[in-house]
Amino acid sequence: MNGKMKKLLSLVLSVLMMVSVLTACGSGQSAQQEPVKSAEEKQAEAPQASAQGPSSPVLDKIKSSGKLVVGTEAQYPPYEFKDMNAEFTGCDMFLAQQIADALGVKLEVVDMAFDGIIAAVQSGQVDMGIAAFTNTPERAEVIDFSALYETSQQLLIVKAGNADAYSTKEALAGKQVGAQKGTIQSQLITSALPQSTLFELEKYPALALEVQNGNIAGLVVDAAVGEALVATSEGKLEVSNFAFSAEEASFGKSVVIAKGNEPLVEAVNQVIEKVTGDGSYQKAYDDAVELAASMGL
Repeated sequence: MNGKMKKLLSLVLSVLMMVSVLTACGSGQSAQQEPVKSAEEKQAEAPQASAQGPSSPVLDKIKSSGKLVVGTEAQYPPYEFKDMNAEFTGCDMFLAQQIADALGVKLEVVDMAFDGIIAAVQSGQVDMGIAAFTNTPERAEVIDFSALYETSQQLLIVKAGNADAYSTKEALAGKQVGAQKGTIQSQLITSALPQSTLFELEKYPALALEVQNGNIAGLVVDAAVGEALVATSEGKLEVSNFAFSAEEASFGKSVVIAKGNEPLVEAVNQVIEKVTGDGSYQKAYDDAVELAASMGL
């Protein structure tokens, strides 16, 4: 190989080396245009995401729509019923309004069959159920409960003159005892009066009529509702001398909310703590008892 060829080959090799270096530099610069976030930056972002807390689809829906939709069964004074102007009233409706006010939205009440309310809450037809719902482990498997806002004794209401006749479980054996369909009272009759036969109807006034006519031995109901039924029966009903034990019937009432909505449950609990603590729920209860009595309910 002559001298000219050696010089030409040396020049070509030099050019190839320069191209290789420039390409490598170019690749490095391209990678630097989209830098990878450091571990410190990722850690700084993580607390911001967790600080938002758990989500609540129903609460988001309430706030975006500007209204709280509550399902109830408005034939259960003093908890929920309609006044002389056909407006929803009762101590549970007072609670519903307090929750709506706390959330800064309007209240909309939907009247429906009691045994359909939980399904309506689960499906999103209503945002929550407020209808003197007894807090039970069985129900808690499918929905969430708020804190307790009221407890009440359970009474057996019988035809006038039968207060002593139906004062024991033995006396009620083989007899039909009534309760509203889908209620805790139905469960109570089944568990505490196993020798009796459960008789269910949709509405308490219809059950009271069955008792008055002697078709069933009695009906089981919350104390306030039972006392109202007796007071408006024109002497045809009375409270039996039968008593459930505290273990059998130590019931508390809660608001029903679909699972997966912890922030909404917490917001409701804050309202319950306030109205039970300041006595305003008790006042609403007393006022509802008086109003229902004046209406003959």
